[in-house]
Amino acid sequence: MSAAAAATGAAAQAGGFAGSAAPSPSIAGGLFALLLVVGLILGLAWLLKRLPGSGFRPTPGLRLVASLHVGPKERLLVVETGGEQLLLGVGAGGIRPLHVLREPIPETPQPQGFAALLKQRTGSAP
Repeated sequence: MSAAAAATGAAAQAGGFAGSAAPSPSIAGGLFALLLVVGLILGLAWLLKRLPGSGFRPTPGLRLVASLHVGPKERLLVVETGGEQLLLGVGAGGIRPLHVLREPIPETPQPQGFAALLKQRTGSAP
């Protein structure tokens, strides 16, 4: 019986390794797949910019002047529309108008780019 078991085990091992040899992927195939994925991401980003309501383009006549987080899900917004500035409360329950500002608040200039933001946060001189 041991000779029959040894013969069956040897046949199983020989059959198992013969069909499992898969070709290894080449570098050219990997680069092609990488370029395909990057091209797909860039193409979808381009398409999202062209679709209406995508959020990438500012809405004409409506401008966010200031924003302040007051809780995990709540914040205050100052929005300018039609020459008026409105104070809005945004929370989990929705958006509520809180006040119409009589005098517009000055807009704080936003830093341009990562380097300017880093200089502002660290307080280093230019």
